[in-house]
Amino acid sequence: MREMGVQRGSSEISIRRLLAKHNMRRKGHTSDSDLDIAVSRAINETGSMYGRKMMTGYLSSVGVRAGECRVGSVLRAAHTPYHEERRQGSRNFNPIPYNAEYMGHKMHMDQNEKLVMFGVTHVIAVDGYSKKIVANATMPVKNNRAIYEEVYRPAVTHYGMWDQLRVDHGKEFYLCLYMQERLSEFRHNQQRQPYLQTQSTRNHTVERMWPEINNRVNYPLKEALIQLQDQEAIDMEDSLTRFCTSNLTCQMCQIGINRFVQSWNAHRIPGIGIPNHLAGTGTPRKITTDLLPDATVAADMYDRDMGSSLTRVSSFGSDPFLSEADKVRAEQHFAHYYPDLSVIFDSAVNYNYAPFKEALIYLIDVTKTCS
Repeated sequence: MREMGVQRGSSEISIRRLLAKHNMRRKGHTSDSDLDIAVSRAINETGSMYGRKMMTGYLSSVGVRAGECRVGSVLRAAHTPYHEERRQGSRNFNPIPYNAEYMGHKMHMDQNEKLVMFGVTHVIAVDGYSKKIVANATMPVKNNRAIYEEVYRPAVTHYGMWDQLRVDHGKEFYLCLYMQERLSEFRHNQQRQPYLQTQSTRNHTVERMWPEINNRVNYPLKEALIQLQDQEAIDMEDSLTRFCTSNLTCQMCQIGINRFVQSWNAHRIPGIGIPNHLAGTGTPRKITTDLLPDATVAADMYDRDMGSSLTRVSSFGSDPFLSEADKVRAEQHFAHYYPDLSVIFDSAVNYNYAPFKEALIYLIDVTKTCS
């Protein structure tokens, strides 16, 4: 820098002018114009409910580095109506004291059924210390085997054993609780109970995330589906319609959930930090995959040891296809007209429900034709 005339004690504005003159910028720095473009593109993908912290997390998750203040300024200027909507909205503060000592102390699991009438249930697992979402799944109907296979098992396989699993009193977590107790000797701190069941309102570490997910994922899709019902365009008493509605809405929700998880895990929580950073390399105790059998084997073990039988398959509506070939043909027809569902989701979270409605009606018609 001295070769360019920068001396010790030079003011910030002098250095900025020099950098601009030589078209230089800090390593990893995103220019104002590039940030404007990135935020505008992100708004189209996330909708109105991502404020500066979550938007900064979302941008970071896709490789765009910028400070919260800069992102906040762009958000205010890029789409004023969305900014006003966020500013007037209420925040979900939880005053209940909470303590988790390290990554792997407590894992919270909970389900969300805001779209249950349309065949969609979400389940997420959150580490209590880092607040990182360590696993998630979207399914037509909550089911022990699906929750174990898609949430508990991948979380423990990837990050390690948690000292304590916390859930509400729902029966859908029985298989996870059974395996948590069965593997209790592999925990870091074995003095704690391997699991704890409490009222939903006391599982607040995970409960406080649902309003965030509802606003960013569930409510836009629910609004579109209710409009279709009010217009009598879909009949949720019809088994084929229920099957198609659940199938498409689950796929749409998963797109939004994945974006939310990436953003949440990369954003800064005031007074806590960034979940991805706090989680580090996972829990203190890792276990081998052979200790976590697949859902079918685990369910057989549960049935034998507990003397009861878990529900093996849960469905929303009835699969109308008589053969796998018919199902593949319907999927190919649908994919030809709607090759990228993320584009439909982008429209829905920006209050344009028409593409989602049209896609669902088309899916129902194609399914009727091919089944």
